[in-house]
Amino acid sequence: MHQPRPLWLALLLLCLAGAAQAVSWTVQVRSPDGKPLGDAVVAVEIKGQHSSTGNAKAEISQRDRQFLPYVLVIQTGTAVSFPNFDTVRHHVYSFSPTKKFDLKLYAGTPAAPVVFDKPGVATLGCNIHDQMSAHVVVVDTPVFAKTDANGLVKLELPAGEHQLKTWHPRMPEPRLQAQGLNVGSSAGLSAVTLQVE
Repeated sequence: MHQPRPLWLALLLLCLAGAAQAVSWTVQVRSPDGKPLGDAVVAVEIKGQHSSTGNAKAEISQRDRQFLPYVLVIQTGTAVSFPNFDTVRHHVYSFSPTKKFDLKLYAGTPAAPVVFDKPGVATLGCNIHDQMSAHVVVVDTPVFAKTDANGLVKLELPAGEHQLKTWHPRMPEPRLQAQGLNVGSSAGLSAVTLQVE
C-alpha cells in the first residue's frame, strides 16, 4: 500500500524543484553613451508574485555629514531606521509622494523607524546640511539588487515572462523604468540603457 509523503518532505521537494528551475540572469545597465552605471537599482517582479514584507528592517546612517548608503533599495513594507553617528544633529526629511516624513533635529537614533509602505522613489535631505541627500527605492518584489561599478548585477530567476524595473539617481524622473523580461531555460543577459543627466 502506498504511504503518503509527510508534509515536510513534500514542501522540501517543492522547494528543491523550484530552485532547480532557477536561471542565472545578468542585467547590464549603461548610460546612452555606453558607460556602465554603478549603483543602479534592478528589480524583477515575478509574474503573479507581487509582494510586500511586514518584518524587514534596513538602515541609512549619517556619518561625516552624509547619508550612507546613498541609494538604498528595499521591499515594500520595510522599516528603515536613521541613526546619526555625527557629533552634530540632523533633521532628516522626505517630501516625495512615495513617503513623506520629517525627523526633527536629533542625535542618536529616533525611537521609531520609518515604514516605507508603497513602491517608488523617495529622495531624502537634511534641513540643516543642504549637501546631504540620499534615495530610498521601494519595490514590490523580494528580487532586487544594485549594480556594481561595471553596471552589472546577477540574479537567480525562474523561467517565464516577468517585469524588469530599473532606476539610477542621475535619471531626471524619480520613477523606475519598466520593461518586459523573458527568461528562458538557460542563463541569459539583459542590457538596459537609462537616460541620465
